[in-house]
Amino acid sequence: MKKILGIFMILGVVLTSTAQTKVGGVTLPASETFGKYTMKLNGAGVREKLWIDLYAGGLYLTNPSNNAKEVMNADEAMAVKLHIVSKLISSDKMIEAVEEGFENATDGNTSALDSRIKKFIGFFKEEITKGDVFDITYQPGKGVVAYKNGKEKGTIEGMDFKKALFGIWLSNNPADDDLKEAMLGLD
Repeated sequence: MKKILGIFMILGVVLTSTAQTKVGGVTLPASETFGKYTMKLNGAGVREKLWIDLYAGGLYLTNPSNNAKEVMNADEAMAVKLHIVSKLISSDKMIEAVEEGFENATDGNTSALDSRIKKFIGFFKEEITKGDVFDITYQPGKGVVAYKNGKEKGTIEGMDFKKALFGIWLSNNPADDDLKEAMLGLD
């Protein structure tokens, strides 16, 4: 009887530890499905600025990786989940951060992406409040598909756009070094 109880206890701990990840006061699921693709949480962390948590971010991949360059260049389904945890995040501040992120990810070479960046920024025009969740996905053959609170906002084609977009978090000049490491499972 003790043996059976022990097995159930171990099974319970294993199942709860793999079912979700808590970070920045929110819980991120262990896997997500977008379109026809199911991805697993590769790593998660918090975007901070001046010691204030802004959002919890999770990187979802079809194939786990801790190599940022490989992830950015992969033509595989992937997603970044951004769970807003601060009242300080507004639409204007998110747009400003996205513009800065593209500049940093591309070393200022955004001219070939400008019209698509403008379209992407449009996905953040609605009011943003604490608790909002953005899922920024890449689906091979379709492109970048963005969701806000589960509602599809739009699609942007191009592998070059996908690389620059995921570079916001994974490039050599990411939005947050600690978040990059956490998303890659290196922390």
